[in-house]
Amino acid sequence: MVLCHVWGLFADPEREWKAVRKERNTLVRSYGSHVLILAAVPPLAGWFGTTQVGWQVTAREVHRLTPDSAAAMAAASYVTLLVAVFVVGKLIHWMRRTYGGKADLGASVALAGYTATPLFLAGATFAYPLLWLNLVLGLPALAYTVYLLYTGVPIMTGVSKDRGFLFASAVLGVGLVMFVGVLAATVLLWSLGVGPVVAG
Repeated sequence: MVLCHVWGLFADPEREWKAVRKERNTLVRSYGSHVLILAAVPPLAGWFGTTQVGWQVTAREVHRLTPDSAAAMAAASYVTLLVAVFVVGKLIHWMRRTYGGKADLGASVALAGYTATPLFLAGATFAYPLLWLNLVLGLPALAYTVYLLYTGVPIMTGVSKDRGFLFASAVLGVGLVMFVGVLAATVLLWSLGVGPVVAG
Protein backbone atom coordinates (compact mmCIF):
# COMPACT_ATOMS: atom_id res chain seq x y z
CA MET A 1 0.00 0.00 0.00
CA VAL A 2 1.35 3.42 -0.98
CA LEU A 3 2.59 5.62 1.88
CA CYS A 4 0.99 3.29 4.45
CA HIS A 5 3.63 3.80 7.15
CA VAL A 6 4.01 7.59 7.09
CA TRP A 7 1.50 8.38 9.86
CA GLY A 8 2.71 5.51 12.07
CA LEU A 9 6.31 6.71 11.93
CA PHE A 10 5.15 9.92 13.61
CA ALA A 11 2.46 8.50 15.89
CA ASP A 12 4.25 5.40 17.25
CA PRO A 13 7.64 4.81 15.59
CA GLU A 14 8.58 1.61 17.43
CA ARG A 15 5.32 -0.11 16.58
CA GLU A 16 5.56 1.08 12.98
CA TRP A 17 9.14 -0.16 12.60
CA LYS A 18 7.98 -3.59 13.80
CA ALA A 19 5.20 -3.52 11.20
CA VAL A 20 7.70 -2.58 8.47
CA ARG A 21 10.03 -5.39 9.56
CA LYS A 22 7.24 -7.98 9.21
CA GLU A 23 6.62 -7.04 5.59
CA ARG A 24 8.49 -8.50 2.64
CA ASN A 25 10.64 -5.47 1.91
CA THR A 26 12.15 -5.38 -1.55
CA LEU A 27 13.79 -2.57 -3.50
CA VAL A 28 10.77 -2.30 -5.79
CA ARG A 29 8.33 -2.19 -2.88
CA SER A 30 10.38 0.33 -0.88
CA TYR A 31 10.82 2.67 -3.81
CA GLY A 32 7.41 2.17 -5.41
CA SER A 33 5.34 2.60 -2.26
CA HIS A 34 7.32 5.31 -0.53
CA VAL A 35 10.63 6.73 -1.79
CA LEU A 36 9.67 7.62 -5.38
CA ILE A 37 6.70 9.62 -4.13
CA LEU A 38 8.10 11.41 -1.08
CA ALA A 39 11.50 12.15 -2.62
CA ALA A 40 9.66 14.22 -5.23
CA VAL A 41 8.33 16.66 -2.60
CA PRO A 42 11.52 18.75 -2.09
CA PRO A 43 12.40 19.09 -5.81
CA LEU A 44 8.84 19.99 -6.84
CA ALA A 45 8.46 22.48 -4.00
CA GLY A 46 11.89 23.90 -4.83
CA TRP A 47 10.95 24.32 -8.48
CA PHE A 48 7.79 26.18 -7.52
CA GLY A 49 9.52 28.33 -4.92
CA THR A 50 12.44 29.37 -7.10
CA THR A 51 10.39 30.07 -10.24
CA GLN A 52 7.07 31.41 -8.94
CA VAL A 53 7.76 32.88 -5.48
CA GLY A 54 11.44 33.78 -5.61
CA TRP A 55 13.68 34.91 -2.78
CA GLN A 56 15.04 38.22 -1.60
CA VAL A 57 18.67 39.03 -0.94
CA THR A 58 17.93 42.71 -0.35
CA ALA A 59 14.63 44.29 0.57
CA ARG A 60 14.00 45.54 -2.96
CA GLU A 61 14.82 42.74 -5.37
CA VAL A 62 13.10 39.37 -5.77
CA HIS A 63 15.19 36.76 -7.59
CA ARG A 64 13.66 33.90 -9.56
CA LEU A 65 15.18 31.14 -11.65
CA THR A 66 14.17 30.40 -15.21
CA PRO A 67 11.76 27.42 -15.40
CA ASP A 68 14.23 25.36 -17.45
CA SER A 69 17.10 25.99 -15.04
CA ALA A 70 14.93 25.18 -12.02
CA ALA A 71 13.62 22.03 -13.73
CA ALA A 72 17.16 20.80 -14.37
CA MET A 73 18.09 21.45 -10.74
CA ALA A 74 14.91 19.73 -9.52
CA ALA A 75 15.61 16.67 -11.67
CA ALA A 76 19.20 16.49 -10.43
CA SER A 77 18.00 16.84 -6.82
CA TYR A 78 15.42 14.08 -7.28
CA VAL A 79 17.98 11.66 -8.74
CA THR A 80 20.42 12.56 -5.96
CA LEU A 81 17.80 11.78 -3.28
CA LEU A 82 16.93 8.43 -4.88
CA VAL A 83 20.59 7.47 -5.14
CA ALA A 84 21.30 8.64 -1.57
CA VAL A 85 18.56 6.39 -0.15
CA PHE A 86 19.98 3.40 -2.03
CA VAL A 87 23.57 4.15 -1.00
CA VAL A 88 22.63 4.52 2.68
CA GLY A 89 20.58 1.31 2.44
CA LYS A 90 23.50 -0.49 0.83
CA LEU A 91 25.76 0.85 3.57
CA ILE A 92 23.39 -0.46 6.27
CA HIS A 93 23.32 -3.84 4.53
CA TRP A 94 27.11 -3.93 4.31
CA MET A 95 27.64 -2.84 7.95
CA ARG A 96 25.09 -5.26 9.41
CA ARG A 97 27.65 -8.06 9.70
CA THR A 98 29.92 -5.91 11.85
CA TYR A 99 27.11 -5.39 14.36
CA GLY A 100 25.50 -8.82 14.05
CA GLY A 101 22.44 -7.62 12.13
CA LYS A 102 20.29 -9.76 9.85
CA ALA A 103 18.59 -7.27 7.51
CA ASP A 104 18.72 -8.08 3.81
CA LEU A 105 19.23 -5.38 1.17
CA GLY A 106 15.49 -4.72 0.75
CA ALA A 107 14.99 -4.20 4.48
CA SER A 108 18.10 -2.02 4.66
CA VAL A 109 16.87 0.23 1.86
CA ALA A 110 13.42 0.33 3.50
CA LEU A 111 15.10 1.47 6.73
CA ALA A 112 16.94 4.24 4.86
CA GLY A 113 13.85 5.34 2.95
CA TYR A 114 11.45 5.42 5.90
CA THR A 115 14.05 7.15 8.06
CA ALA A 116 14.23 10.00 5.53
CA THR A 117 10.45 10.59 5.67
CA PRO A 118 10.57 13.73 7.88
CA LEU A 119 13.21 15.33 5.64
CA PHE A 120 11.21 14.55 2.51
CA LEU A 121 8.08 16.09 4.02
CA ALA A 122 9.97 19.13 5.34
CA GLY A 123 11.10 19.73 1.78
CA ALA A 124 7.63 21.17 1.14
CA THR A 125 8.91 24.37 2.81
CA PHE A 126 11.04 25.00 -0.29
CA ALA A 127 7.85 26.23 -1.95
CA TYR A 128 8.43 29.42 0.00
CA PRO A 129 12.23 29.96 -0.06
CA LEU A 130 12.59 31.98 3.11
CA LEU A 131 15.73 30.94 5.00
CA TRP A 132 14.47 31.37 8.56
CA LEU A 133 11.25 29.47 7.77
CA ASN A 134 13.15 26.63 6.12
CA LEU A 135 15.44 26.39 9.15
CA VAL A 136 12.63 26.59 11.72
CA LEU A 137 10.80 23.70 10.04
CA GLY A 138 13.83 21.83 8.72
CA LEU A 139 15.84 21.47 11.93
CA PRO A 140 13.07 19.64 13.85
CA ALA A 141 12.59 17.38 10.81
CA LEU A 142 16.31 16.62 10.83
CA ALA A 143 16.21 15.85 14.57
CA TYR A 144 13.23 13.52 14.09
CA THR A 145 15.00 11.78 11.20
CA VAL A 146 17.91 11.05 13.52
CA TYR A 147 15.44 9.76 16.15
CA LEU A 148 13.84 7.46 13.57
CA LEU A 149 17.27 6.14 12.62
CA TYR A 150 18.17 5.34 16.22
CA THR A 151 14.81 3.66 16.90
CA GLY A 152 14.68 1.85 13.57
CA VAL A 153 18.14 0.30 13.36
CA PRO A 154 17.77 -2.13 16.30
CA ILE A 155 14.29 -3.22 15.21
CA MET A 156 14.97 -3.57 11.48
CA THR A 157 18.38 -5.25 11.83
CA GLY A 158 17.65 -7.38 14.89
CA VAL A 159 20.56 -6.11 16.99
CA SER A 160 20.50 -5.11 20.65
CA LYS A 161 19.80 -1.48 21.55
CA ASP A 162 23.42 -0.95 22.61
CA ARG A 163 24.77 -2.28 19.31
CA GLY A 164 21.97 -0.47 17.50
CA PHE A 165 23.12 2.83 18.98
CA LEU A 166 26.66 2.28 17.66
CA PHE A 167 25.32 1.03 14.32
CA ALA A 168 23.02 4.05 13.89
CA SER A 169 25.83 6.43 14.90
CA ALA A 170 28.07 4.95 12.20
CA VAL A 171 25.30 5.30 9.59
CA LEU A 172 24.68 8.89 10.70
CA GLY A 173 28.38 9.71 10.41
CA VAL A 174 28.61 8.34 6.88
CA GLY A 175 25.37 10.13 5.96
CA LEU A 176 26.87 13.45 7.06
CA VAL A 177 30.00 12.78 5.00
CA MET A 178 27.79 12.03 1.97
CA PHE A 179 25.91 15.29 2.51
CA VAL A 180 29.15 17.29 2.60
CA GLY A 181 30.29 15.46 -0.54
CA VAL A 182 27.10 16.42 -2.39
CA LEU A 183 27.52 20.05 -1.31
CA ALA A 184 31.14 20.06 -2.50
CA ALA A 185 30.14 18.55 -5.86
CA THR A 186 27.40 21.19 -6.22
CA VAL A 187 29.84 24.04 -5.55
CA LEU A 188 32.31 22.51 -8.03
CA LEU A 189 29.66 22.21 -10.75
CA TRP A 190 28.46 25.78 -10.16
CA SER A 191 32.03 27.07 -10.38
CA LEU A 192 32.33 25.33 -13.77
CA GLY A 193 29.25 27.16 -15.03
CA VAL A 194 26.71 24.35 -14.55
CA GLY A 195 24.27 26.02 -12.21
CA PRO A 196 21.11 28.01 -11.80
CA VAL A 197 20.11 30.70 -14.27
CA VAL A 198 18.37 33.72 -12.78
CA ALA A 199 15.42 35.06 -14.75
CA GLY A 200 16.02 38.48 -16.29
